[in-house]
Amino acid sequence: MLRGMATLNFSADDLRAAQAWYTDVLGIEPYFSRPGYIEYRLGDHEAELGIVDRKYLPPAPDGPAGAILYWHVDDLAGSLDRLLALGAKEHDGIRERGHGFVTASVVDPFGNVLGIMSNPHYLEMLTAG
Repeated sequence: MLRGMATLNFSADDLRAAQAWYTDVLGIEPYFSRPGYIEYRLGDHEAELGIVDRKYLPPAPDGPAGAILYWHVDDLAGSLDRLLALGAKEHDGIRERGHGFVTASVVDPFGNVLGIMSNPHYLEMLTAG
């Protein structure tokens, strides 16, 4: 039924500020833009990260909530340090999950939870093909 992540959407009250922040974090410009929405293609499989102007969404609960999608990174501690230096706030510090899986998450300046992970399965999948 679920074949793979297509698009992860975050939201922001200030879409221009979110675009500037994520462009700095990712080192790339959005590949798609229209009023109220921008989208980046990321990583080995060009996963899509969209950011939508929050005014188009139903009201959200107070504080960060919902599912956390973890993005594989090659340097977990360095990536976490960089996100914090760029203004994100720690949500969950570096956590060993066993079998080589290590996670952390931050809350971006716009209230979204961004997960990062060292994931041996991800690397095995890349070498398999």
